[in-house]
Amino acid sequence: MSLTVIGGGARSGKSRHALNLARQCGGRLAFIATARAEDEEMRQRIERHRQERGAEFTTFEEPLAIMARIATEASRFDAIVIDCLTLWLSNMLFAGEAGIETECARLLDCAAAAPSRVLLVTNEVGCGIVPENALARQFRDLAGTLNQLAARAAGEVWWMAFGLPLKVK
Repeated sequence: MSLTVIGGGARSGKSRHALNLARQCGGRLAFIATARAEDEEMRQRIERHRQERGAEFTTFEEPLAIMARIATEASRFDAIVIDCLTLWLSNMLFAGEAGIETECARLLDCAAAAPSRVLLVTNEVGCGIVPENALARQFRDLAGTLNQLAARAAGEVWWMAFGLPLKVK
């Protein structure tokens, strides 16, 4: 149907805007969460976000296999929000996944081909200082490449700044 990317910095309003765009698509809404509840603070954060979304979104917790989830669930929903690409990328790195660049391209192909609208939330991590360690630099570089590929594949791209959506494409 259509692929939309919503990017910006931490706490910029990306998720809120993605949810609002999804709500405009109809009543069958899904949310694929890539976060892992590995400590109490994160568990509370995830629960707070689940409550903010409300019952209108069917939530799938999928830290790694989001392509499989899109492939099996997209036909059931009018819109799917995936939150977020950069956390998925981080999960892939820590899982020691090989061929991450190829997996990024496959994910974007899968999302673009979905019969529902897919909204990809992503963080812009390249606006800060150069990280001090190799893993952090690798993550920053992969995230920048993933974001560029996602923006190129998307029909619509939004940049969030100070809670305000700016349409880029």
